[in-house]
Amino acid sequence: MELTVLDQNNDAAAAAAGGCSTGSCGTTDDQMSHLPDSIREKVENHPCYSEEAHHYFARMHVAVAPACNIQCHYCNRKYDCSNESRPGVVSELLTPDQAVMKTKAVAANIPQMTVLGIAGPGDPLANPERTFETFRRLSEEAPDIKLCVSTNGLALPESVDELAKHNIDHVTITINTVDPDIGAQIYPWIYWNNRRIRGRRGAEILIEQQQKGLQMLVDRGILVKVNSVMIPGVNDQHLKEVSRIVKEKGAFLHNVMPLISEPEHGTFYGLMGQRGPEPEELQDLQDECAGDMNMMRHCRQCRADAVGLLGEDRGEEFTIDKIEQMNIDYDAAMQTRKVVHEGIMEELHEKQEKKRRLAAVSVSANDATPQANTRPALMAVATSGGGLINQHFGHATEFLIYEASPAGVRFISHRKVDQYCIGNDSCGEKESALAGSIRALKGCEAVLCSKIGYEPWSLLEEAGIVPNGEHAMEPIEEAVLAVYQEMAAEGKLEEPQPEAAVSQTASA
Repeated sequence: MELTVLDQNNDAAAAAAGGCSTGSCGTTDDQMSHLPDSIREKVENHPCYSEEAHHYFARMHVAVAPACNIQCHYCNRKYDCSNESRPGVVSELLTPDQAVMKTKAVAANIPQMTVLGIAGPGDPLANPERTFETFRRLSEEAPDIKLCVSTNGLALPESVDELAKHNIDHVTITINTVDPDIGAQIYPWIYWNNRRIRGRRGAEILIEQQQKGLQMLVDRGILVKVNSVMIPGVNDQHLKEVSRIVKEKGAFLHNVMPLISEPEHGTFYGLMGQRGPEPEELQDLQDECAGDMNMMRHCRQCRADAVGLLGEDRGEEFTIDKIEQMNIDYDAAMQTRKVVHEGIMEELHEKQEKKRRLAAVSVSANDATPQANTRPALMAVATSGGGLINQHFGHATEFLIYEASPAGVRFISHRKVDQYCIGNDSCGEKESALAGSIRALKGCEAVLCSKIGYEPWSLLEEAGIVPNGEHAMEPIEEAVLAVYQEMAAEGKLEEPQPEAAVSQTASA
């Protein structure tokens, strides 16, 4: 029986209300199995909405929306830039015709690509003609691709009908605050009803529009992900309230992201010395919010023209001049894409079933399961995708961070690094990259990779991080759990006893 819009809305709200018992990112395997079919079909192959899917499925953004209707202190748009990886940056602006051509070319060459999003470099809904012409064409010419849009929400209420018309099932709204006083510290102005409005009043209008648009989308059965930028000293103490409110309104997922504040990006915050959060601060806030909302932790804060798996960018392979030389038979490509997608989903379902069987065995009879007094441990993983430990330490440009505990393994975050093995570049640059990688792994007790050289091995050990190349090509979570069990068996993870307990033991 086909679900009505109201049924879909209730399903989405129920899914959001379920919270995230593990504090994991996105929608986990266990949560996925409990979702209604109508919701699960929307998220199971969406790399942003499903943590598991992001290892296998790719996404792309097309840069058709140059204008923006608000100014953010953390944003500096660049329209001709290939050496920065952050929102608001693109190498080339596209017309709708070029965007459709590029999307079909990418989908034909990267068959695991499932999602096309418009996320800038400005705001898609501040460029409605270009945005909706692109969506209209893709709905007709590439119906197997999911369509998404990311917006600041100012023009959202007036755009909801058009979004629904083009079968857009996923919308991301960036909501950094629900308090106009805090908003005035983030947004110097908005452009509203043909005039620029500054300060608290501008923030107040933006917040009203965001909340109104969020409710309208949920009422239409459209899944909503809320992005929030964590800005220490500005909104960090307030974002738990944001998470609570957007969950109450039916948002499906909350993505708390770190402020990107390097001064070389030229943002107001960067130039004024506003710092970004430390990894530990971000994790603590995400954990606090996780009680109220499913959390996304695998976000890469992508460029507005990103192409490929999350964490990689293949945009240079698909510039307009290169695409114009390609001969794309999209009807044939759709058949290939269908086979690839079915194969990936079969692999994912087998993996999920295996995890459930292993969990059942572990609960019933696994003596190696760490005891409840065993403390958690963070581990870093080098991977190039596919959910496997399949990357050399020196080739990694990011590490995935997992937390292992007696309750299991959960994904925490990713940490970007400069590639250590960088060809014939100077020794100084290599040393700097290696030192930076080790700093980025602060707090981790082990790093799992397919291979690692002698020099980084030694320096990691000096930093108290155990290098491990014994689990190459193994599934990440199984390998992390195995290393954790080994560490627990060796007595390296016992919780320290409280001082009172120690003194009592000594006196006895």
